[in-house]
Amino acid sequence: MKIYAVGGAIRDTLMGLPVHDIDYVVVGSSVEEMIAQGYRPVGKDFPVFLHPETQAEYALARTERKTGKGYKGFLFYADPTVTLEQDLERRDLTINAMAQEVGSDGKWVGPILDPYNGQHDLASKIFRHVSDAFAEDPLRLLRIARFAARFPEFMVAPETMDALQVIVRSNELSALSAERIWQELARGFAASKPMRMFQVLLDADAARVLLPTKLANNLAKEEFREQLIAHLHAADNRLEDRCAVTLMNLSASEIRSWAASVKMPNEVRDFSEIFSELYLLIESRAKAKNSAFQPADMLTWFNRADVWRKPDRGQALLNLAKRIGLNVDTLILAMQNTQVINTAEIIEGIPAEERSNGESIRHAVDVARLSAITAAFTI
Repeated sequence: MKIYAVGGAIRDTLMGLPVHDIDYVVVGSSVEEMIAQGYRPVGKDFPVFLHPETQAEYALARTERKTGKGYKGFLFYADPTVTLEQDLERRDLTINAMAQEVGSDGKWVGPILDPYNGQHDLASKIFRHVSDAFAEDPLRLLRIARFAARFPEFMVAPETMDALQVIVRSNELSALSAERIWQELARGFAASKPMRMFQVLLDADAARVLLPTKLANNLAKEEFREQLIAHLHAADNRLEDRCAVTLMNLSASEIRSWAASVKMPNEVRDFSEIFSELYLLIESRAKAKNSAFQPADMLTWFNRADVWRKPDRGQALLNLAKRIGLNVDTLILAMQNTQVINTAEIIEGIPAEERSNGESIRHAVDVARLSAITAAFTI
């Protein structure tokens, strides 16, 4: 049997990027032989084994045949007769379909095996699919979009864009699990140029299927895309920040509905919702004749953001707003004023007979906070 390092590890090595995970393919072996050599089987859909010492994953070379809907609707065939070229043919892109033999000492040896011209496409900075089977797996559309965000200098080959559009027209995207959709989108959000991910989704006509309707419609407008690029650049590279500036033109209810459909983590959803409410508050004041914030509106948002129990999140929200050019200096000062209020002293100032009344306490605290907010306007 022979062992090869394949896929992204070869690609990233050629690009001079750090390699974090290595995929190994075993050619000319069987399940019985792998077990006999101490490898522990863990694969459910196809034979994958853990190395007896390193615990790295080794998969038997395999072919696949489409048998059902979605990215799980495949029948895999693993056998000692399956060649490396056959295994590489089932992969998504030519730049991910390269391999190098692994010697007995674990080091990569010999030439890079590149039956589908991945090195040429890597040098030309082109995403090109390996075979017609590419369009059978809807997950590959999201992977290409995410790769575009990670490698923004690459372009999608015209024939590969055609294949992506075939995936959309087939309605196969509906078979993707919410968790897998979010996993790929989140990785794209965290990449160097998230807007490239959105551009691929737009070009493939997949934005309307995978994204909130209002966001998909906005992304179709050049002015919005240019503004979003600027906001994404100004935002921190935190996932929460990237999502918040992307979704800030949506209402909290629209964000919550989409978040549920893709199983967005609650902390990311909440951050995005609260930020959108801040943005809408600022926008509404800007459009009004009197553009000054009203203390009551500011207190309502502080309560919504729960800056009392989560001051770091409140500060992160306002810092993000400031980085993208929103005027929140007064809000920042007002929040700082309210957060130093001593609620114990306020409760002591309430008549003794009313101190057990929760409504009386909330009212007294709100009055003190409103006063502290108002004071921010006089600085």
